Amino acid sequence: MEHEAGDLVIRVTAMPTDLNPYGGVFGGWLMSQLALGAASLVTRRTGFKAVVVGATDFTFPGVMVVGDELNVYARVSRVGRTSMTIATRGFGRARASEDQVEVATGTFTFVALGADDRPQRLSDPLGAATEVS
Repeated sequence: MEHEAGDLVIRVTAMPTDLNPYGGVFGGWLMSQLALGAASLVTRRTGFKAVVVGATDFTFPGVMVVGDELNVYARVSRVGRTSMTIATRGFGRARASEDQVEVATGTFTFVALGADDRPQRLSDPLGAATEVS
């Protein structure tokens, strides 16, 4: 599904076990969903395993409650020799609504691993091993 934020990589419903002690969706759960989606995009684009080596720039501009749907979008922002940096955005949607609100963003860097679990050189999965706009 095309979206300004990138490819739709995860769609999941927040459950009671995903809540913090205050009744809102736990930020750590949101971060893990963003990471899972980003890893999926790297693996799909490269054909290799992808392990996260860095995570930065997290924001949580909105809130979710149990039963809300989380839609995670991801796009490649940089390709290196053996790594990819992925920008992610998560949007929450109340169960009985079509309106979405941005609830989380973050940036992840992954290293691609070959069958020997060693860093794998990326052979221009996007046409160039440079910054991507």
